[in-house]
Amino acid sequence: MSTTMGKILLVANTDWYHYNFRLPLARELRNRGWEVVLVSPPGRFVPALQAQGFEWIEWRVDRRSSAPWNEGAAFLAILRIYRRTRPDLVHHFTVKPVLYGSLAARFAQVPAVVNSITGLGYLFLQKGFTARFLRQAALLLYKPALQRSCTQVIFENDSDRRFFISSGLVQPESSVVIEGVGVDIERFKPSPEPNGPTVIVLPARLLWDKGVGDLVEASRLLNLGENVRFCLVGEPDPGNPATVQLSDLERWQAEGWIEWWGFQINMADVYAKCHIVCLPSHGEGLPTALIEAGACARPIVTTNVPGCRDVVTHGMNGLVVAPSDPAALAVGLRTLIENPAIRQKMGAVGRDMVLERFANDRILRETFAVYRQILPR
Repeated sequence: MSTTMGKILLVANTDWYHYNFRLPLARELRNRGWEVVLVSPPGRFVPALQAQGFEWIEWRVDRRSSAPWNEGAAFLAILRIYRRTRPDLVHHFTVKPVLYGSLAARFAQVPAVVNSITGLGYLFLQKGFTARFLRQAALLLYKPALQRSCTQVIFENDSDRRFFISSGLVQPESSVVIEGVGVDIERFKPSPEPNGPTVIVLPARLLWDKGVGDLVEASRLLNLGENVRFCLVGEPDPGNPATVQLSDLERWQAEGWIEWWGFQINMADVYAKCHIVCLPSHGEGLPTALIEAGACARPIVTTNVPGCRDVVTHGMNGLVVAPSDPAALAVGLRTLIENPAIRQKMGAVGRDMVLERFANDRILRETFAVYRQILPR
């Protein structure tokens, strides 16, 4: 007879998402006696997930595709996974897992479903006919996907939650805000500022939606030469239509406006090497990078958009500027570049804010409270 409490499937659109953001949840569930299965497309992080002792199941879903035959195949694939594994609860992350996974869970009669809306994403940030068409299609699917009695929806900020409620997509009583995925406050901890030029880091997938182009233009406007280093940490994301191209990165480096550090597995070390963290995003759920920066006592310059303004209080742990405005971004960055004492004071405040609101134990406690609401036992 099985000694587990039951089986929980965590479903995401990349193995990278599981590895970077949901391993603490998976480990704690296992510690509490649950059988945990990770579901995602294949990628380079699958061996690392399996090395942690988790079963991983391949789900072929193309994040960039909108072809009906591809989307139908992805839906049927996740339906087969649910019928074969018979989970007690499934937890979906990001758009396609939420949409297709929730509908498949209905057909497979999965007893409990949790959906995490991790930001509105490309569909709601981009303009143009294709984005508008896909946005309307997603809105049509969200309602049957989210409005099931055994379903709870987790949002990362209240702006997104209010949008879904006002659009009639979720009921207030079946939705909750949990601020992000949490941070390991022992791994991400304060360190003294490094010596030498001021280092500004933008840590994110390299998408236009993340404000990468805005930071490059702010670097041009400031034109501070060797006194300041502007560094992009992350990779382009070919699965996202808003990805920055490799040719852009190479050109910017050749012109001397930025350094590209690529993907970094040890982000705590990255924050220790910088003075300022900058994320001029056009929209977020709740950016983990900013929480990690705060845990490391680094001041932040970010934009006045949902998610970012939920982490940064202007003048306290960083500066909040207008989105899509490189000139305003340059002013904010100059303020912190020229005032080390202000940087250090903001960093200390940021660390205290993370300890109070974003530590792993709090986020996990709130997530398990959602599970308890809908588990049949």
